[in-house]
Amino acid sequence: METQVIELDAAAVEGRVGALSRILADSVEEGAAISFMAPLSYEDAARFWLHDVLPEVAAARRVLFGAERGGEIVGTVQLLTAMPPNQPHRCEVAKMIVHPSARRLGIGRRLMVRAIEQAKELGRTLVTLDTRTGDAAEPLYASIGFEVAGVIPDFAWDPDGRARHATTYMFRRI
Repeated sequence: METQVIELDAAAVEGRVGALSRILADSVEEGAAISFMAPLSYEDAARFWLHDVLPEVAAARRVLFGAERGGEIVGTVQLLTAMPPNQPHRCEVAKMIVHPSARRLGIGRRLMVRAIEQAKELGRTLVTLDTRTGDAAEPLYASIGFEVAGVIPDFAWDPDGRARHATTYMFRRI
């Protein structure tokens, strides 16, 4: 089964909010450190997509990509493009999420490559991101050219609330 990475506009966010919410809530339940605490209900996940992401996509301050496999969205990545006035050359990757049932199929890599391509198309020369230190995605980011800028200890709580974890900030010049 082939995976296709597509851009999701505001109408697509609204139309596919169910799939997007499942990706987010199920990933948090599996321990993904993406700013949410477990358990995350599908309703709360839908609120994130509809109230936080959709307006930013509609205002062209964020680009949302979805990985479609078998007609279903199974992964997402966001490219934040609205930067402060002194940083017009930069954008930031956020919420690279692949549903637990679709992991280890190269979907995260495809999403990241497309996000970097979009940054380049927008004339950006620097892409930044942060990830839980030691997370499975950290080697993926390194393999596509991201370098470690630094580590902040005790940055955030794990989704189960039992411990805090460090966050690694990474960057890639393009």
